[in-house]
Amino acid sequence: MSTAALDRKNLRVGLFGFLAAAAMLGLGYAAVPLYQLFCQVTGFGGTTQRATAEDADLAARIAQSAGAPTISIRFDASTSHGIPWAFRPEQVTQTVQIGERDMAFFVARNDSAEPITGTATFNVEPEQTGKYFNKIQCFCFTEQTLQPGQEVRMPVLFFIDPAILDDPNARDVEQITLSYTFHRKPEPAS
Repeated sequence: MSTAALDRKNLRVGLFGFLAAAAMLGLGYAAVPLYQLFCQVTGFGGTTQRATAEDADLAARIAQSAGAPTISIRFDASTSHGIPWAFRPEQVTQTVQIGERDMAFFVARNDSAEPITGTATFNVEPEQTGKYFNKIQCFCFTEQTLQPGQEVRMPVLFFIDPAILDDPNARDVEQITLSYTFHRKPEPAS
């Protein structure tokens, strides 16, 4: 094999290696939004449902007519590595009536000396209850930018669909955990 042919072959191998590394880096940055999209589409891992105020009103009417019981909701908050925020629920547990709208608040504080943008991922445990946990308004639907030292209260408006009472796999659940993890949004390349 001639030197020129060997050089072309080495260049091609190097180019393929570089493209593979660039693709892996791109997938790393896209992991959070891709995971969020996957979970929302499939309901995987206890992903909650998005609902409207009209959905909540209908659920409340159904729950009232059926005399729906209460259920305990536990709130969990964490941050991924690389986001220097303090993040917690204001109240760790709440007891809510199935079908009734309720609101929980989470507090996030940027403990760094620079503005940081984060995105929250979420899930519900036990998994089989995710399709009944409906969020009307949530901070997880948008990016959050906090200035250095800034602290914000973020609401989650939600209800538990009364259909949970008809599901043999979910109707005996006594507590649902809504868990959030904030991830740092990668800085745009300059």
